Amino acid sequence: MKKIINEHYIDAFRGLSREVWILALVSLINRAGTMVIPFLSKYLKENLHFSYGEVGWIMFFFGIGSFAGAWLGGRLSDKIGYYKVMVGSLLVSGFLFIALQYLDSFWGLCIGIFILMAIADAFRPAMFVSLGAYSKPENRTRSLTLIRLALNLGFVIGPSLAGLLIVSQGYNMLFWIDGISCIMAILIFIKTVPERKSEKQSRAEASLLNTKAQVFKDGVYWQFLAVCFLVGMVFFQIFTTLPIYHSEQFGLTEFHTGLLFFLNGALILVFEMPLIHWLEKKAYGELKLIRFSTFLLFLSFAALLFDGWAGMLVISMVLITFSEMLGFPYTNAFAMQRSKKGNEGRYMALYTMAFGLSNTVSPKLGLDVVEVFGYQTNFILLCGLSLLAVLLTNSLIKNFKKLNYRR
Repeated sequence: MKKIINEHYIDAFRGLSREVWILALVSLINRAGTMVIPFLSKYLKENLHFSYGEVGWIMFFFGIGSFAGAWLGGRLSDKIGYYKVMVGSLLVSGFLFIALQYLDSFWGLCIGIFILMAIADAFRPAMFVSLGAYSKPENRTRSLTLIRLALNLGFVIGPSLAGLLIVSQGYNMLFWIDGISCIMAILIFIKTVPERKSEKQSRAEASLLNTKAQVFKDGVYWQFLAVCFLVGMVFFQIFTTLPIYHSEQFGLTEFHTGLLFFLNGALILVFEMPLIHWLEKKAYGELKLIRFSTFLLFLSFAALLFDGWAGMLVISMVLITFSEMLGFPYTNAFAMQRSKKGNEGRYMALYTMAFGLSNTVSPKLGLDVVEVFGYQTNFILLCGLSLLAVLLTNSLIKNFKKLNYRR
């Protein structure tokens, strides 16, 4: 048992830089405090009494803001540096989260959520770029995985506590916690992590004019972005249609939904880092692992077609979780590796924008389909999108074989 723990768990955490560990701590604090997001669609539907269509439009603006924030974060990271973008994003979004609770009109929420997400999601591409400065190339995937581990530990804590707070105190307390946690996280970051340039950043600055166009001419990367978009279209519905489905189909409360999110985060906390460490030794290749993750995503929503037993919610969440553990670290890693020939900020901005675009379209499409055709039709649609992602990833693997790439 000691050998297993040392080789497959403790070793997975060795060799990572101090700055990466602090980034993970900042991510943990921020995500643990982000309590309102998993329940936002439920809050809009049940507390503010918006229709399915109106909730869909508000979540559409949520996604548009995320999309704009990804573009903004990538551009600003190239112009003023990742450090300033990270600090400004978390600090300002902290105050905006607190202010959001005072909006209750349809258009006020559309505009408010758009502005909030445009500023909050500028953080993500900047954070990805920062790993080029704070981690070694051979540790890049594990560094990303450690930060995801911190995010998911926060996700273990946040939604489960949020479910209890909603039942006992209502939603207003969540907005205060969201805002204060953002401000606390960035103050810790400023105090403990100095700005540092990566070698890749220096090269990008020296040849910026030549690298701008390469991002848009990289056909392989754009096909990869299409896979990311489809994965996001399916995955993000766990935050929008599924919490409402839990309530309407099985009568679950926010606390029960919080427990399902707790299961997601707990599994990631226990298994993701050792799993990634083990897979690195096996050298299966990023794209093959991404393909398998998309197939697991298909199975997770196929399980929901059997809606006569609430236990399928648990099975579905387990499948989604393992899909997430394989998919997100390796899509991150592939995007960062592909950016070697171009400007890092722009590549990571496009990667983040692919998920931002899916986060824009997915809630509106899902809620509209549910309102008109019901949940089962929506799950069939999500299964189809997952299979399309599998086929596109398979095509990418074949393209790489033709180009003599080892992926």
